[in-house]
Amino acid sequence: MKKDLGLYIHIPFCIKKCAYCDFLSWSGDKNQKEEYVRDLEQEIRSYKTFAADYQVSTVYFGGGTPSILETGQIERIMGALRQTFRIEKKAEITLEMNPGTARKEKLKAYRQLGINRLSIGIQSVKNENLKLLGRIHTYEDFLESYHMAREAGFDNISGDLISSLPGQTLEEWKEELEILIRTPLEHLSVYQLIIEEGTEFYERYGEHEELLPDEETSREIYLWTGEYLENQGFRQYEISNYARAGKESRHNLRYWERKDYLGLGLGAAAMIRNMRMSNTRDWEKYRTGCRDPRKIREEVEFLEEPRQIEEFMFLGLRKTRGVSRKEFRRTFGKDLDLIYEKTLKKYLENGMLQESGDRIFLSEEGILLSNQIFADFLFD
Repeated sequence: MKKDLGLYIHIPFCIKKCAYCDFLSWSGDKNQKEEYVRDLEQEIRSYKTFAADYQVSTVYFGGGTPSILETGQIERIMGALRQTFRIEKKAEITLEMNPGTARKEKLKAYRQLGINRLSIGIQSVKNENLKLLGRIHTYEDFLESYHMAREAGFDNISGDLISSLPGQTLEEWKEELEILIRTPLEHLSVYQLIIEEGTEFYERYGEHEELLPDEETSREIYLWTGEYLENQGFRQYEISNYARAGKESRHNLRYWERKDYLGLGLGAAAMIRNMRMSNTRDWEKYRTGCRDPRKIREEVEFLEEPRQIEEFMFLGLRKTRGVSRKEFRRTFGKDLDLIYEKTLKKYLENGMLQESGDRIFLSEEGILLSNQIFADFLFD
C-alpha cells in the first residue's frame, strides 16, 4: 500500500515585497521566472524513484505569489507533478493568489488543471490599511477576484486577514470582519501582526511598540474574532484558522498532525518519516543542483523519539481538538499522562488545558498563552 504524501511548491516571486513580509520572496523579471520554472521542473522529476512509494493527497502552491506566473508555467509545473507523482483524484490542490494578479483566463485554466482551492491574500478590507501593509491591490480588487473565481467554478475559497495593525482598535476590527463576511468564503486564516526583523515594518515599529495595539486590545480582538466567526458558521479548528463544515485545509492539517510532506522549490521544507530538511535558499546553488535533491538539501535532521514527542504535543495542541492519549500510545507505546505528569497537572488545574474523554486541548485562555505552554512540553 502506498504511503500518503503532501507536496508544497514554493514560488518565490511577487510584484512587490509587502512591508510586513519576511518570507523568501522577491520581485523577479520575466527571465528569472522562466529559469526558475525550468529548475523546478527538473527538481520535481528528480523524485521519480522516491515517488513510487507514495500517493499524493494534498498539493499546495505557496510563495511569494504563485499566481504571478504565466498560466503556461503553472501548467508545466502541474504536468511535471502528475508525470512524477501519483496524485489522488480527490486531492486537495491549493494555490495562493494575490487579488492584484487575478485574471479570468488564469482562473479558468487553474480549474482545468485540477486546482480546486484558492487562498486569497485579502489582509484587510480597508484600502488605507492595504496601503499601510504595502499591498498592491485594493478591497475592490479582491471582490472582483472573488467573483471571477466563483464564475470559474471554485467552490473552496480561503481568505487571509491580518489583525492588530498599528493603531487598530477592537471596534475598527469588528467593522473589518463584518464587511468581509458579506462575501461568502469557505475558510479564513486570521493572523495577528508580528513585527519580524528585516522587514520594513521592523524599521518603523520595531522600537515603537506604543504605535501597535496593546496586549489587552489584541486579546479582545482574538477572542471576539472566534466568537463572531462561530456565529457566522465557521468552526475554529486551529489557533489562527476557521472553516465551514468540511472545508478545513487538509494540507495545513498535515503539518500539525506530523504527516509526511515534501517541499519543492527554493527554501522549501519537508518532513519525511521523521526526517526534517529544507532546500537551500541560495538560488545559484539551487540552480546547479536541482537535478539531484541531495545537492540542494540543508538542515537535515532525523528526529529522535524525544523530539518527536515534543512535536506531537506542541503541534497537536495548535488544533482546537488538541491531542489524543490513544494516538500518543499508539505512536510511541507510552502513556502520555506519565510522560508529562507535572506539566499536564499544572495546566489542567489552572484551566489553561482542558480534557474531554480521550483528548487534551487548550482552553480559550490557554490559546492566548500558547507559546508559553508549548515551551513547557519541551524536554530539558
